[in-house]
This record gives sequence, structure tokens and C-alpha cells, in this order.
Amino acid sequence: MAQPIKKNALGKGIRALLDTIDEEIHTTKDGVPAVSGQNVANTARIPVEQIEINPKQPRRDFDETALAELSESIKLHDIIQPVTVVKIGQSKYQLISGERRLRASKMAGLADIPAYVRTAETHEMLEMALIENLQRQDLNAMEVALSYRQLMDECGLTQEQVAERMKKERSTVANFLRLLRLPPDIQKSVRDGQLSMGHARAIIGLEHVDQQLYVYRETMARGLSVRQVEQMVKEMSQDKPLTIKPLAPVKLPIAYKKIEDNMASLFSTKVTLQRKKSGKGSISIEFYNDEDLERIMDKMNL
Repeated sequence: MAQPIKKNALGKGIRALLDTIDEEIHTTKDGVPAVSGQNVANTARIPVEQIEINPKQPRRDFDETALAELSESIKLHDIIQPVTVVKIGQSKYQLISGERRLRASKMAGLADIPAYVRTAETHEMLEMALIENLQRQDLNAMEVALSYRQLMDECGLTQEQVAERMKKERSTVANFLRLLRLPPDIQKSVRDGQLSMGHARAIIGLEHVDQQLYVYRETMARGLSVRQVEQMVKEMSQDKPLTIKPLAPVKLPIAYKKIEDNMASLFSTKVTLQRKKSGKGSISIEFYNDEDLERIMDKMNL
């Protein structure tokens, strides 16, 4: 009997592949991989060019570095967990789950990949795609919120039904959905990981958009904690004087202030331009993590 592979012996690439295994995959008594549910047809290797992406796929952002690592792993070990597809025509399939694996397989140059082939109606396929993708651990809060909204709007589910399917409290689903009421700039910051869901939930407590944007900008500029934001929101809601005072106005000539604003718009982050009377000065460009730094460097063509 073959010895089981010890967890510590697994390489980084194998772990990357194993991380994509969905909870609903199991093994039948005959040892053949299967997918829970009654819509399973069979398992087969399908040419990648015959698989199209679901246009309503809830996930939008993919880490290119992680994709490259997974691609290298697939070159060595193939795909451990098949993707899940539904047949939509002669030699044509639409992806239900596994877009990351499909993208990495294309990068690795695979001609075909293993897939679980299911049959489903259009609305059933969308619901399966949304629920299976929501089971992933790396979706950001906005992707989760949009997926919950899609389940409600396009699959006709209530908040209670969404919570039941996802094994969540109804209040948890409601909190994610409330994020969709925030202005686009704040939603983008949550999606990009620059603003936490805790910060966003506190900001939602303000009724007016201009107040929300003010607190958001103060939070980003000052690095306020969730508790500080909650305090600011409470004081603004009660029309009390703020104990966290606003930033002092920037004392820059109008022309230089315009340059500062243009650069902030270009890099989508806070830019501080300082200029002395002698003409000397400095420019500070903030970034929030390594990915954000790489994004700014790309803008600079570095």
C-alpha cells in the first residue's frame, strides 16, 4: 500500500492547488471523484478553447502573481481539482466554478483540463456559480456583497434564503448588502483592501453622502482606527464638535495645489506636494500595500 503523503512534504505549488478544493467535492464508494448534487453528468478532459467564462461570474479581481505560481504548479502536476462546467451546446461549455484554475491552465499552455460536467437551467447555473464562488476564502467584501445582491435580484432569493444557503446569520448578509449603499470611491477602497469592512460599516451610519466622503477622506489621510471612525460618526450624527479635528488646510499656491490634485487623481492615492519659498520641495505618494505600490509603479512605467 502506498504511504500517504505527509502534509509537510507538500511543495508550495501543491498547496496552492489544494487551496482551491471546494468543500462540496467528495469521493464515491468506488473511489471516483464526484460533485454533490443531482445535476452531475460525468467527468472528462475538455479543450480549454471550448470553455467560456460565465459573464455573470461574481469574482472580478485575480492576483497575477498567485496565478503565475499556480500556472507553474499546473505545468508540473496538472490540475488536482477539476473545474466545474455546464454544457451549453455542441462542443461548448460554460464555466460554473474554477476560473482561477482555468486562467492558470491557459497560462501553463494546457490544451485540455479535467472538468466536472453538469446540466442545469440558466438560473440554476447562476445560483450554483454564485454560491460555489462565495465559498472561497479570498473574495473581498465588495465581491461578497455583489454576489449576495445577484442571488437576490437574479435568482429571486430573499435575505433569509441567501443566509440559509450560505450558512450565515441574516444580519451578516444584511451588513454586506449595506456596503452597496456607499459612494463608489469608498466601495473601491473596500474592494482594493485599502479600507476595512469595519471602517465602511461605521461610515454607513452617516445619512448624507458628503458626510460619508468627508469621514472616508479623513480616515485615509490620518489612518484612523475603526473605533476612531465610529466616534467621529457618532459626533457628526449628534451635531457635536469633532474631537478628531479636520486636517489643517494645505498652504500651497493654487497652481501647485492643482498639480497635487492631478497627481492624486493619476495615481488614485493621497499625494502630498511641499514647496519652499526657495523653490525646493518634495512629493510624497502614499501606498497601502505591496500590490498598491506595484500599481503605482506601473503608472510610472517603472
